Amino acid sequence: MNNAPKYRFACTLTFGDIYGQIIVWLIVLFLSLATALALMGSSRPVYALVCVGLILVLSLPFLLFAFVTTLINHIEFRELDAVEVKEGQTRPFSNPTMATSQKAA
Repeated sequence: MNNAPKYRFACTLTFGDIYGQIIVWLIVLFLSLATALALMGSSRPVYALVCVGLILVLSLPFLLFAFVTTLINHIEFRELDAVEVKEGQTRPFSNPTMATSQKAA
């Protein structure tokens, strides 16, 4: 069992990966608020609250699904080389790109 390979967990997710998703959801949010303001002037303002609530409740699961799938796509398990294991470079939750840039410096 001593010869079992060791793995490094790395999450390569950056803000730029989810930036577009956040912008699209903010656009949906502002459009729903604009719709609510337009309906608020009508004779039944309850429709405005129902419209905002419906849009938020229907859009949140899609935002959550998009974010979670993006996060899962950026999780890596890399097998460590024998040299890395011997040197003791098995820091958990380290970013492989940061580790290579630190080695070069």
